[in-house]
Amino acid sequence: MSRHIIQTDKAPAAIGPYSQAVRVGQTVYLSGQIPLLPDLGVLLEGGIEAQTHQVFRNLNAVCQAAGGSLADIVRLGIFLTDLDDFAAVNAVMAEYMQVPYPARSTVQVSALPRGAQVEIDAVMVLG
Repeated sequence: MSRHIIQTDKAPAAIGPYSQAVRVGQTVYLSGQIPLLPDLGVLLEGGIEAQTHQVFRNLNAVCQAAGGSLADIVRLGIFLTDLDDFAAVNAVMAEYMQVPYPARSTVQVSALPRGAQVEIDAVMVLG
């Protein structure tokens, strides 16, 4: 099965040797997004809520570039530098995701690229 690389300038460019997303068949694997501003390539300043909103905006842009939307996501992986932010991230996520919610894992990590507080990756299945 062939791979199709997904790239959009409406989400931050990859900051390493990886693609924003890769589509194989109807499945799209989205790389982790941190709260970088796509047009500037700098980290959004602000608290966990502002950073999480930016992450979901970035994910949405990649979903759209692949021909889908956040509603097509079947799995999320959330990485936090502080699990005390769990409830705040859940509240923001509820603004972007609808029932039925995707499967999800949330883990605390010691650090994220560029000093971000949150990173989210995803798997999307197109219908």
